[in-house]
Amino acid sequence: MAYDVARIRSHFPSLSGPEAAAHFDGPGGSQVPGVVGEAVARTLTSAISNRGTVTASEQRAETVVRAGRAALAELLAADPRGVVFGRSATALTYDVGRALARTWVPGDEVVVTRLDHDSNIRPWLQLAEAAGATVRWVDFDPATGELMAEDVEAVLTERTRLVATTAASNLVGTRPPTRQISEAVHAVGALHWVDGVHATAHASVDIGHLGADVWTCSPYKFLGPHCGVLAASPELLETLRPDKLLPSSDAVPERFELGTLPYELLAGATAAVDFLAGLDDLETPVTPETRRARLVASMAALEEHEQGLLARLEPALRALPGVTVHSNAGRRTPTLLFTVAGTSPQDVYRALAERGVNAPASHFYAVECSRHLGLGDTGGVRVGLAPYTTEDDVDRLLEALHTITG
Repeated sequence: MAYDVARIRSHFPSLSGPEAAAHFDGPGGSQVPGVVGEAVARTLTSAISNRGTVTASEQRAETVVRAGRAALAELLAADPRGVVFGRSATALTYDVGRALARTWVPGDEVVVTRLDHDSNIRPWLQLAEAAGATVRWVDFDPATGELMAEDVEAVLTERTRLVATTAASNLVGTRPPTRQISEAVHAVGALHWVDGVHATAHASVDIGHLGADVWTCSPYKFLGPHCGVLAASPELLETLRPDKLLPSSDAVPERFELGTLPYELLAGATAAVDFLAGLDDLETPVTPETRRARLVASMAALEEHEQGLLARLEPALRALPGVTVHSNAGRRTPTLLFTVAGTSPQDVYRALAERGVNAPASHFYAVECSRHLGLGDTGGVRVGLAPYTTEDDVDRLLEALHTITG
């Protein structure tokens, strides 16, 4: 079926009404469809207890967790036994990263890139320092925003233990060739840790095909509630021994989930995945048996929708007087970072907000990327397209920028 953005938008309470903003702030957290809020509320107010098998409320909690693992596994083409839930992707990176770093010794090497969000850089710098490991940096081309597999391959050695890269830059949208990077990483016997937080919202993911040993993502970036997800093979997770409480489960993946899980957020994440799976056809119910196939079809339709809007927006944005767009990579998510000569990004941000357009300004925690682009710690104005973005939204943005730039 054709991608019906009007029907999709009708499911988002925050997008209704004459005063609704044009939201280009999805990379920082998307708007949420009603079914997700309903799933959170229904679970939170139901008879529910800690997971177990005796009472109905215990069984309800167990069902929510199993459903959440299954849904996220199908979104990522992962093994549900390797799906870990946490407070955020950053928290999971620190928690699981500490267990990984216990295997490092002085002289081992860790690779990070300047394209990444700081949550896929700083933990590794800190853990490497504690272990006496060496950090090797990979730069990207600031003129294009490109990070190539050969750039990573050039710094790999037989002492490389872990390579951390992004599947898509949250600042400029660049999508590095994750599969080719994985092949190079595995050729030297290292692990490939992939930050999929931004990428998961915009394209179908198959972590086995991509070769990622670990993939992190955040449901609140793809229409869900605030929590984090890590996916890896159960076999890899079995080799890691995180700090945990003595009575807590030592089973995988539970050994990495500190404390009681937020059942309501897991229910919301499941609802978000099901909503994504139905983007191509909201009339036909998504079932566990059809979910993966529906996800692949829907994400392909979403990519086509977002790239079509990007083709409408980007040339017009580049043509505005004084505007510089800070990326031109060949493969990108529909994410643009720009600055306006003579006007601070924060002033542009505020002027857009006054006109009902939400496009914030910052380095958005990709501080190394912002510095490498020559934007320092100020960054720029970020425009991100989402499943609910329309041509009218794009026109509102461009009209407002015409006024702001004169």
